[in-house]
Amino acid sequence: MDMKVIKRNGSEVLFDIDKIIAAVTKANESVEENARMTELQIRRISEFVTLSCEKMNRSPSVEEIQDMVEYQIMAHGAYEVAKSYITYRYTRSLVRRSNTTDDKILSLIECCNEEAKQENANKNPVVNSTQRDYMAGEVSRDISERLLLPNDIVEAHREGIIHFHDSDYFAQHMHNCDLVNLEDMLQNGTVITGTLIERPHSFSTACNIATQIIAQVASNQYGGQSISLAHLAPFVDVSRKKIRRIVEQEMAEIGADVSEEKLSQLVETRLRDEVRRGVQTIQYQVLTLLTTNGQAPFVTVYMYLGEAQSEQEKRDLALIIEETLLQRYEGVKNEQGVWITPAFPKLIYVLDKENVEEGTPYYYLTKLAAKCTARRMVPDYISEKKMLELKGDVYPCMGCRSFLTPDRFTDAGVGNIANAGNYVPGKHRYYGRFNQGVVTINLVDVALSSGGNMQKFWQIFDERLELCHRALMCRHERLKGTPSDVAPILWQYGACARLKKGETIDKLLYDGYSTISLGYAGLYECCKYMTGKSHTDPEATPFALDVMKYMNAACAKWKKDSNIDFSLYGTPLESTTYKFAKALQRRFGIIPGITDKSYITNSYHVHVTEEIDAFEKLRFEAQFQHLSPGGAISYVEVPDMQNNLDAVLAVMKFIYDNIIYAELNTKSDYCQVCGWDGEIDIVEDGNKLIWKCPQCGNTDQDKMNVARRTCGYIGTQFWNQGRTQEIKDRVLHL
Repeated sequence: MDMKVIKRNGSEVLFDIDKIIAAVTKANESVEENARMTELQIRRISEFVTLSCEKMNRSPSVEEIQDMVEYQIMAHGAYEVAKSYITYRYTRSLVRRSNTTDDKILSLIECCNEEAKQENANKNPVVNSTQRDYMAGEVSRDISERLLLPNDIVEAHREGIIHFHDSDYFAQHMHNCDLVNLEDMLQNGTVITGTLIERPHSFSTACNIATQIIAQVASNQYGGQSISLAHLAPFVDVSRKKIRRIVEQEMAEIGADVSEEKLSQLVETRLRDEVRRGVQTIQYQVLTLLTTNGQAPFVTVYMYLGEAQSEQEKRDLALIIEETLLQRYEGVKNEQGVWITPAFPKLIYVLDKENVEEGTPYYYLTKLAAKCTARRMVPDYISEKKMLELKGDVYPCMGCRSFLTPDRFTDAGVGNIANAGNYVPGKHRYYGRFNQGVVTINLVDVALSSGGNMQKFWQIFDERLELCHRALMCRHERLKGTPSDVAPILWQYGACARLKKGETIDKLLYDGYSTISLGYAGLYECCKYMTGKSHTDPEATPFALDVMKYMNAACAKWKKDSNIDFSLYGTPLESTTYKFAKALQRRFGIIPGITDKSYITNSYHVHVTEEIDAFEKLRFEAQFQHLSPGGAISYVEVPDMQNNLDAVLAVMKFIYDNIIYAELNTKSDYCQVCGWDGEIDIVEDGNKLIWKCPQCGNTDQDKMNVARRTCGYIGTQFWNQGRTQEIKDRVLHL
């Protein structure tokens, strides 16, 4: 048998039934003879546990196996043996408690920690920089759990009742994600590692500075960031004027008499070349930069024509957007020189009244976006129409899906509390704002803990929400008192604010300048358990909507009581989907349709196995997305659409009319062994899922390029078993 077991330090070893027999035998021999079990009973216990592990269809942990052994010993009535076994486990746990962190760090260094290898689909756990980040993270997590967080919150996190996100960064005074105020930093200057960076004198220089800012920001927070191409657009005209002077001088030197039309043509040709080089700088530097987090920056590039300040600037912005889409469509070359799909930067394209219909001025960009999406999975799409209708304004998310609350500074009389250089009284402000952090409630656990009793469900729901509230306040309190000096690029030099040295960031934690997020996961399973139906069933939808409204009401109350902008957030579970699923199986066993998979459903999404039309899925999920104001994204799973762009455009038009934010998931793979550029398969190998080339049978992950949408961002470093099963189970919606 090839079944594997996850040891406590995260490494994988082959399952060995003899170890179970030996452990039970040792406990058995430690009690009085008349209280002992027979060898046959011990063998039956061991075989039952083995069979139970095989049915899990994943690698069980040592703790899970020991729990099953305990239950089986007690089921045989051998309570003295069980007591001995439990006492031995407890004694060993006390011994381990002093060096668990050391063991985990050593397993990270030796690259044998399977959970760490699959924790983040965009981190390579083998490289030194990632290992250093993980090592620091283990120390931070240990300090957080032992010293900084209340025991009940730590225990709830361990049990998968809630998830306290990014505890490996909690010991430091770091926030989650933000919208970088690139406009202020470029127009009014900034400072990077003690060096003054003045306003750039060309578009290409502006792009180069932007990538340095992106790297600095990524190294001083742990979440995603977004920049807007509109903040680069003014520098196109700066370059245009500069190039024109150069061309005029060249013509004068050679005595050429060229017409104004020819002169402008020469200028625009050279300008286009500079725009191409500038965009290439952003694409390649973002991909090749390695931040202190041991990964490329999690950056999103926002493309919205409506942000332009003039018609000329809008045309220049369109030029940048066009070049960005063309370069992303081309992709980047892997080690073999083959064009593949990159993970970053993530692109968001806003569908608006000037580009969504054929015949509008910028429809050519929308067609190019569709072509790019069909091949490279990006851009994703925001509807100007629906955002204006539901949020009253149009602005990007902070990274993959976390949205700010609408700007209320003018009405609240808050003013320019960040001292931004580009502040305009009365004008809405989003860039420079940020999110304080996330805590996610496991809705499936709430449902199962209630046993299906509706009255008990709402009672437990209240208790769990209050637990999340206290956990979120721990995040808030951890940021309070943070001096601006801890991250000058963020708090002193314009990315988020221009505070004085020594000044704390406290005022930016209130009045809606920043948000703090109550995440949620598993609405589908929660609804299925409580009602017996999927939340897409008209009889069950009202319950699912009530759950969403209940969480929003809790956020509204917390906000009113504290002046902190709590907001409901559709959590993009990545590795946590597996953690939650394992915790549910451990706590409640295997319940068909609820806990029988190695993952639970992200946020409000329709279950990945449910057959539903793309348009119906988007229409259905739109009502839930509206009730997830702190962030959410919907998707449709589609086949290769490169030869059916009309269908892609139809989906995009539907997004514009029906939902704020959505994406199309395609596949983009390459086998380095045989050159296969179709879809790489997911197959079972023992009790483990692996990736396998359907043409040559290659299963070496280091010799293939696989890109899949994981949870908003594209992942390219593979995933844990839970997420891999979820990817395997996805059905097409088109």
